[in-house]
Amino acid sequence: MTSEQHTPSRTRVTTLVLVLAALVPLCFAGWLGWQAIAGEKNKNTGTATAAGGGAPASPSKSGSASVSASGTPSASPSPSAAQGGVAGKPLAGKVIVIDPGHNPNNVDHPSEINRNVFIGNSSKACDTTGASTNAGYPEADFTLDVARRVRTLLQAEGAKVVFTQDGDTPWGPCVTQRAAIGNQAHADAAISIHADGAGPSDYGFHVIMPSRVNAGGVNNTAIVAPSRTLGFDVRAAFASATGEHYATYINGGVGYDVRSDLGGLNLSSVPKIFIECANMRDAADAAKITSAAWRQSAAQGIANGLGQFVLHGSNTSG
Repeated sequence: MTSEQHTPSRTRVTTLVLVLAALVPLCFAGWLGWQAIAGEKNKNTGTATAAGGGAPASPSKSGSASVSASGTPSASPSPSAAQGGVAGKPLAGKVIVIDPGHNPNNVDHPSEINRNVFIGNSSKACDTTGASTNAGYPEADFTLDVARRVRTLLQAEGAKVVFTQDGDTPWGPCVTQRAAIGNQAHADAAISIHADGAGPSDYGFHVIMPSRVNAGGVNNTAIVAPSRTLGFDVRAAFASATGEHYATYINGGVGYDVRSDLGGLNLSSVPKIFIECANMRDAADAAKITSAAWRQSAAQGIANGLGQFVLHGSNTSG
């Protein structure tokens, strides 16, 4: 055969190569388009395709384990996450106001703190200096220390914590302003932390809940019942954490009292209580109050009670 006889064959081969060269990128582009459509479909239907083209993972139900694309079990959602929190942060989204009673600087501002303010059913002093142990440890120092410990505990659980004062103001604020801070924060719960100044043979702790006040343009009716629940939650948690006895000198020793003479409760529009953690004038209670370890236990009890209330709102009987 002559070389001319091979010319048509070479032409056909060349044509075939050119056709194949044109088809390959078109096929690849088509495959990419199909993948994009399939991925969008999976995203819209809530399924995920494992790397490497595996079968889509089944969506897990709330509270049950699921498997990730890598094949490892993922953590089960916690009950707190189902309630709107995030994993490990059960109090996420909750706002808690802490009112450290009095102010270490009040003693230097008698005229400011002694002026009267209106609390609905009466008038009383803007604020006071607070009590102290016989050795001179001030209530204002105690309340601020415990409040800061409570804040640390609550923030670790995800809560937003608002203080009425952090020892950085010259005096006060007045009891009216303390209530207003909780109201403006739309707090899920608020607590005013104190220690009592009763007789030297009196001992123990108690919580103070609001009595209904509807006078002088003030009406706290809506918060009386939830504040009672809050009070019982904190009472139970504080007793458990500290081992402290219910106050022997208040309301027959039941560990709580109901009052209508406290502006912080009368003027509150959010669930709020006071806690008198111990009696500063009793020697045994004073030893506890001046112990950093006991103050940490007190803070833990308060934080536990607040957490119980804002998460569950349980109603413990008195």
